[in-house]
Amino acid sequence: MLTTAAAALIALSVLAPAEEEPEEPAPALEVVTVNGTGCPAGDADVRTDGRTFTIGYHTFLARAGGGSSPVDMRKNCQINLRVNVPQGYTYGLARTTYEGYAHLQPGATGVSRISTYLQGTSPTAVVSQTFTGPFSDSWETQYRPSASEIQWAPCGSPRNININGEVRVTLGSADPDRLNFVIVESSRGTVRVRRC
Repeated sequence: MLTTAAAALIALSVLAPAEEEPEEPAPALEVVTVNGTGCPAGDADVRTDGRTFTIGYHTFLARAGGGSSPVDMRKNCQINLRVNVPQGYTYGLARTTYEGYAHLQPGATGVSRISTYLQGTSPTAVVSQTFTGPFSDSWETQYRPSASEIQWAPCGSPRNININGEVRVTLGSADPDRLNFVIVESSRGTVRVRRC
């Protein structure tokens, strides 16, 4: 009889649903500002969806040659993100991707650079990509840290996430009468949440 009761208990435990791991809570992500020499205030389309954001740019480009001004050689755009999570959780930037197009004559060079940091902190993660002319194609630059490399906000001390995108064009030995440019068309990113 004891064996039958034990067998019944074992059978019931197999049928009972196991406790599920709690899911990460969905953060409330807000793009606070998008501003810089490559994206004057109000000159970008911003969308957010839970833990992700997408930004479309209208005038984010660096250029050199073909009558360009020296101030056109470098452009940047700073994105400031506010993330709200429940007490007992923290967050960090899990990834961000910039996409665009570059057209460079022989001798010219272009650079796409992404820098990220938490408000009030000094550690900065930097990713850059160089394009050497002749080059005329789409490009993509990604920041994808491993879980151990994510810059996590201090628990109980919320910090905004800053992302600075930059593009530069150096004329080098290229014909100064011909235009060279690097355009940023869009950027997107995702934040990750974990328990403190």
